[in-house]
Amino acid sequence: MKGFTRSDQLLSLCGLNCGLCTMRLGGYCPGCGGGEGNQSCAVARCGLDHGGVEYCFQCGEFPCARYEREDAYDSFITHRNRLRDLERARRDGVEAYQAEQRERCELLGTLLERYNDGRRKTLFSLAANLLELEDLREILVRLAEEASDLPLKERAGRAAALCNEAAERRGVELRLRKPPGKSGK
Repeated sequence: MKGFTRSDQLLSLCGLNCGLCTMRLGGYCPGCGGGEGNQSCAVARCGLDHGGVEYCFQCGEFPCARYEREDAYDSFITHRNRLRDLERARRDGVEAYQAEQRERCELLGTLLERYNDGRRKTLFSLAANLLELEDLREILVRLAEEASDLPLKERAGRAAALCNEAAERRGVELRLRKPPGKSGK
């Protein structure tokens, strides 16, 4: 969108954790306001109309109707925690939130580099987005202890199992929510 740029490519204006998105990781998206040719975005337009806020929580109308209820569906990245994550960034400060996001990105990078058999990118991205940081750390410690000598396919299976076990304990589903009739991973 013309005139819309951002320096933070980890947390979008609307609260998506772009640094953990499979499209961004794959080089298919420059992130929110991160390059030329970005798609038109109603939230970006709204941000520009409200003085060019960098995050929706900086707007005097936040939380507005856009955040009254959780999005029913996800895109390439989960939308489940947008409001919660924006509120955390506002409460704790953007720098503290970014520090946590950088650690999540590093942990996701390790999962993808060492445990992705070509079929786990979405699962690991969802885990990095939705699980607690302590869960992600514990998963990687256990993988280093239990799976480091296994063939890739078995390492990937063990990593997926540990992510799903942690998600089940937290009551989290590690699947993208798609509208009826659209398949999701």
